[in-house]
Amino acid sequence: MNPTQAVQTLTVALGSRSYPIQIGAGLLDQPERIVGHLAQRHAVIVTNATIAPLYLARLVNGLRDQGVKVTEIVLPDGEQYKNWQTLNAIFDALLGAHTERKATLIALGGGVIGDLTGFAAACYLRGVPFIQIPTTLLSQVDSSVGGKTGINHPLGKNMIGAFYQPQLVLADIATLQTLPARELSAGLAEVIKYGLMADAEFFVWLENNIDRLRALDEQALVHAIYHSCAIKAEVVASDERESGARALLNLGHTFGHAIESGMGYGNWLHGEAVAAGTVLAADLSRRLGWLSDTDVERVRALYRRAGLPDAAPDLDEAVWMAAMGMDKKVENGQIRFVLLRTIGQGVVTGDVSPDMLRATLQH
Repeated sequence: MNPTQAVQTLTVALGSRSYPIQIGAGLLDQPERIVGHLAQRHAVIVTNATIAPLYLARLVNGLRDQGVKVTEIVLPDGEQYKNWQTLNAIFDALLGAHTERKATLIALGGGVIGDLTGFAAACYLRGVPFIQIPTTLLSQVDSSVGGKTGINHPLGKNMIGAFYQPQLVLADIATLQTLPARELSAGLAEVIKYGLMADAEFFVWLENNIDRLRALDEQALVHAIYHSCAIKAEVVASDERESGARALLNLGHTFGHAIESGMGYGNWLHGEAVAAGTVLAADLSRRLGWLSDTDVERVRALYRRAGLPDAAPDLDEAVWMAAMGMDKKVENGQIRFVLLRTIGQGVVTGDVSPDMLRATLQH
């Protein structure tokens, strides 16, 4: 990838807590981009055993060359480790190193590392600054942006956490070169989600360019990541704590989280579950008279071309209902779904009959 390509920057506008998202190739080799966002010259890098051999030394050496003291925390890799025990391991390391309030935590990894590190930063000494350096496509377009942090509970995904914004998001697309194809496809699920929920023209662009994205075409990747982050940044700026419009970002997630928990965390990747969940949401939208059969097939076809499932696993109805009943969008005991009024326009509704939902789940 060409490290000289101009870096694309956009801002998540949250007043005094606003922060930039920088997108480009070779950003890990530019530690000066990070140093200006440190409260003091001490950084604690949290990563996992898969990412550490690939990128940790490069980041550590670059920061040390800038006069930054660096502490390293390497965690096991996997969704199954997004729990209290791993979070406490971060606290053990921070306390053991006598980490002060002005030290900055840096999340180097995918969504699990970002969520764990952000939640640890929100809690440690009642709040220390942190930076996101997402290394997967899914985390670059979704979990690193917007300040949602947290851990899973056996009864529900992401049910324990905090809204806590980073100081900076640094998305180096060169890290996608080492990303397994299955993980790249999982990230594309969230990219496709943005087109479906908010931008029909972007959805058409994805239909025309999905093969370029899977081939890691640099220009296509930067465009898709920038456009996805721009949509999310606008939504987050208008509704930081998900009291209204931000719920639209959960298109496919009510079903998807049920798939993840129902199949056992880690068996289906988050993006795979979101893809299958979005197909269910599209089918339910069709039953409500909002989408046509052709629309639903366009959704399914794009997910297939992205290397993603276009159908949900066969879970027992009781498993579906129990998992969806734990969804964060439940209000007054009623499940609220993010559905599609049209391709490019999401809507949140609880007006779904049990028979219609049952028909979609059995489809």
